[in-house]
Amino acid sequence: MWQIGHVTQSDIDTLVGEWLTLKEAAEPLGVSPNRIKTLIREKRMMGVVRGGELSIPAAFVDGHDLVKGLPGTIVLLSDAGFSTEEALRWLFTPDETLPGTPIQAMRENRGTEVRRRAQSMAF
Repeated sequence: MWQIGHVTQSDIDTLVGEWLTLKEAAEPLGVSPNRIKTLIREKRMMGVVRGGELSIPAAFVDGHDLVKGLPGTIVLLSDAGFSTEEALRWLFTPDETLPGTPIQAMRENRGTEVRRRAQSMAF
């Protein structure tokens, strides 16, 4: 079972890798940066302030859409009591039983098991 530990900004940066500003994320999705802020506020997406600017992981964007199942998975993690940093750590930490990271599995259309795991943590 994955355990929540102390999360630092550099730790999250290392796990996530590439980040997008709100403007960079909004462009391929065909929405405004304000819409991205709304999705974050609704807990359907996650962002963190990096260098004074709100950013989201680039892995959350798949072409012209969000990764399939991402909003629901984020809601499940939030319901389980995960903070943004804890949820990012969980999504981007390798899990040999998947294999890969949960976000990789979701990007490869293997999200059912990821959501099942997130849901089990919520109850």
